This record gives sequence, structure tokens and C-alpha cells, in this order.
Amino acid sequence: MEENRKKIEDAIRALDFRVNEMARGLKTNRTMTVGVLIPSLDKIFFTSIISYIENVLLQHKYSIIVCNYRDNLSLEKEKLKFLLDKMVDGIIMVPMGRDIEHIKLVMEKNVPIVLIDRVVKGIDCDVVLADNLNAAYNAVEQLIIRGHKRIGIICGPEDIYTTQERLKGYLRVHEDYALEIDHSLIEYGDYEIQSGYHLILKLMDMSNPPTAVFVTNYEMTLGAIMAINERNIRIPDQLSLIGFDNIQMAKIVKPSLSIVVQPIKQIGETAANILLKRMIGDNSNFPFIHRLKTEFLLKDSIKSINT
Repeated sequence: MEENRKKIEDAIRALDFRVNEMARGLKTNRTMTVGVLIPSLDKIFFTSIISYIENVLLQHKYSIIVCNYRDNLSLEKEKLKFLLDKMVDGIIMVPMGRDIEHIKLVMEKNVPIVLIDRVVKGIDCDVVLADNLNAAYNAVEQLIIRGHKRIGIICGPEDIYTTQERLKGYLRVHEDYALEIDHSLIEYGDYEIQSGYHLILKLMDMSNPPTAVFVTNYEMTLGAIMAINERNIRIPDQLSLIGFDNIQMAKIVKPSLSIVVQPIKQIGETAANILLKRMIGDNSNFPFIHRLKTEFLLKDSIKSINT
């Protein structure tokens, strides 16, 4: 028996044998792979989350397949089908939220799925995201208590959940402080650098420009800073500015930038741990919706003004 075992091990080494996970999956119903579906590989928020997801899954011997649907609904559906065809054991995804039937199909096939960053109406599903409403509320409140009354906001696309929640926070804090809401100070971008660049200039070119602007994602913050530097707008003397999502950028920009920081590590790790539970059949506390607190870093890009 021992002699046979040694011969088998020698043959495995000699032939450089590798387990066919797909074939094994047909027998065990597990492929030890997880699909991760995101809208963009260009955004540091999503790529950072992938890293933290993978760190957790690797500890449990899972590999990941990353798909990018490029903010395209048809491609989102296609990539989700691709992951199902690959027989992944579970899926973590950032949904567009414009259609839910393809996500329902995944759930009907009993493939565990965890959504991150966005809630989708009409689906009972595990979700992990930042508390976007209070993130925006707390940021804009810092401007209000320092005397700012004309506060611009550069949002993302109107139909995206994170945009809607961050705008709700902006509107609610105005209401709570009995400040009139000037809708001309609300601009919608596309979460890309160029929209941040153009929209900050649009706000500053108003006949009565804002004294402060809150930019609601990293890429648009980067674009806004580029425009501010080109136009030689002095921060915070001419404009108080709050950005989003990158502590390193806050340290590089002079004067140092006040930012909202999302708990990116916690989002990725929490999503991975929830999926691990679901993949072993633990459906306790389903659906699990976890809103994680953000942090506001107050730096030198905000000044108090006379009221």
C-alpha cells in the first residue's frame, strides 16, 4: 500500500499533475472560485476593494475571477452569465441597478451573491456599503458651521444609488440648518476626471459662485484640483473644498485637502466574509445589509467665513 502511494506521488511530480477545478466542480459542486463583477477597473475605489476581497478569500483557498462591465448594462448581464458558466461558487458585484432580472436569475440558481456599494430595489440580497447619506451630511455640515451658505456639490450620475444617497445628505443638512437650497449649485457628473474638471469651473464661473464645493468621488476630485490649479484659484481663500476617498491625495495636495474617507478595507473584507458564510450554507441573518461608517478628515482646505 505504501509502495503504491509512493509510486502515485512520484508520477504526480513527474507529470506535473494539476487538479482540474472545473472537472472536480462537476463532482463536488464546488470550483473554489468566486466571481467579482465591477463597473470599472479605472477607479481606485473598486480596485482597492478587489484587493481586500482577495486577501480574505485566499486564506480559504478560493481564487477570484474579476470582470469589468464598463458601466454598460448589456455587458453587465453578459459578464454575469460568463461567471455562471464558469461555475463560480459565489459572486460579489457592484450592480448598475437599472435592471434586476439577471441578478434574480443568479439567486434562483442558488449561487450566493453579495452586492457592494449599491442597494438594488426589488431584491432581497446581502449588501455591504458605506453610509453615503451621513457621509455627505457630515461633510457639508462642517462647511455650514464655518459660515458657508452657498455650497456647491458635484455629484455622480443621477440614476446611481451612491449619487442619490450623497445628494440626500447634502439636501438634508441644508434643511436641518434652515438654509435655502439653490439647485443651480447642484451639478451631476459621471464619476470621471473630466467631469470634475469641467463642473468645478462651471460653478466658479457663476455670477454668484459658491464659497465652498463638495466633490463626491475620487476621480472627480482629481479633475477639480487640476482645474483649480490651472485657474490659479486659491484654496481656501477663494474656495473651500472637500474631496473624496484618497488619503494619499489629501496629503499631496497643498494646502492639505479635507476629504470623506470610505472604509474600503472593511467593505471588501466584510463582503468576502459574508459570501464565505453563504457558500457553506449559513443563511443566518439573511438578507444582511451592512452600512459602514465613513470618516471625515478636516484639513486646511476649509476656512471659516464671516456670516
